[in-house]
Amino acid sequence: MLERYCPTSVLIRVLICALALSTAHADVYAQEPTTMLVRISEIEVFSQRLDEYQRILSEEAEASVRLEPGVLCIFPSAQRENPTQIRILEIYANRDAYNAHIRSPHFQKYKTSTLEMVKSLRLVDMHAMDASAMPLIFKKMGDQP
Repeated sequence: MLERYCPTSVLIRVLICALALSTAHADVYAQEPTTMLVRISEIEVFSQRLDEYQRILSEEAEASVRLEPGVLCIFPSAQRENPTQIRILEIYANRDAYNAHIRSPHFQKYKTSTLEMVKSLRLVDMHAMDASAMPLIFKKMGDQP
């Protein structure tokens, strides 16, 4: 079950976020950092549906970063000791980008496909304490071999 979140898989997702920021979405990211919307989704998935949920989430995360200029990062991860506890770091250029994201076909597919798989969901809006450092973080991640 945990094999789906191997270090290589995580690195690939991080690099997708980094490449998106450094190439096609660079103009969106050039906005004031204070307009960004940063959120952590805290999700608990029913254990018998975990593999299916992970597959659908991976497809949605990849499509969101690839297709939506305002989606800067969708980074899913699972707790090591309890893989049914999923956390998703979501970073959007602004509130409009988030609103466009939740209306997108791939997000709507994810939401309707996983509705019965999710035991609980909590959305936590965050304040980026040093948002100006984010471009450097993503650039550094993109420079990794």
